[in-house]
Amino acid sequence: MGSRVDTVTTVTGVRATALALESVTRRHGPRGGRGTLALDAVSCAVPAGSFTAVVGPSGSGKSTFLQCAAGLDRPSSGTVRVGGTDLGSLSEAALTRLRRDRIGFVFQSHALNLVPSLTIEENVVLPLVLAGAGPTDERVLARGRDLLARVGLAGRGGQVPATLSGGQQQRVAVARALVTAPEVIFADEPTASLDPESAGLVLGLLRDAVRADGRTVVMVTHEPAAASWADTVLTMDGGRLR
Repeated sequence: MGSRVDTVTTVTGVRATALALESVTRRHGPRGGRGTLALDAVSCAVPAGSFTAVVGPSGSGKSTFLQCAAGLDRPSSGTVRVGGTDLGSLSEAALTRLRRDRIGFVFQSHALNLVPSLTIEENVVLPLVLAGAGPTDERVLARGRDLLARVGLAGRGGQVPATLSGGQQQRVAVARALVTAPEVIFADEPTASLDPESAGLVLGLLRDAVRADGRTVVMVTHEPAAASWADTVLTMDGGRLR
């Protein structure tokens, strides 16, 4: 395991910063009121091409950290940057495009990961189709087939998600997260409902995305075994990094 990254400053010759949070605070509740403090002035930087795990007890703020870092929720104050882009400066439409084109997601819930009415291959290439690619474009289909082969599901592209086990569905989710060659992949408890063997396969795919492709992975988990796959472990408690 690595050590906590506690600066948002990059130094010449050091890997670029893929994700940076500066004094990010998030309060849940009515605007203008005190509400519930979920994140308390969190600052950190995640180097490009690294695997970071965010751990902490239930209610520590780690899920809110991921939601703000990934542009799924806007902080009450502070700045989030993905590859140098200030998410707070973007309109909702521009933020949606950034999430689609530059960020990959792997969720705990299979219902959030995959569209049940689409085939497995259609699920994998969905971000490309939403970006304007033709669903029958051979380059798009080849990309989907290549990624399914990479996650060990070659020849299964014509099936629907319900025909796969939970672990297999998570591998499809990893393939879909990789399809746009994103700058950052956010994984929210991706192994929480999996048996140890399936969890190891999914974590190995995320690890390989860092090692082989230079992707940046940020994973929220409550499982020490899952966190051990990361280069760096950030511990959250009471909305703060410890």
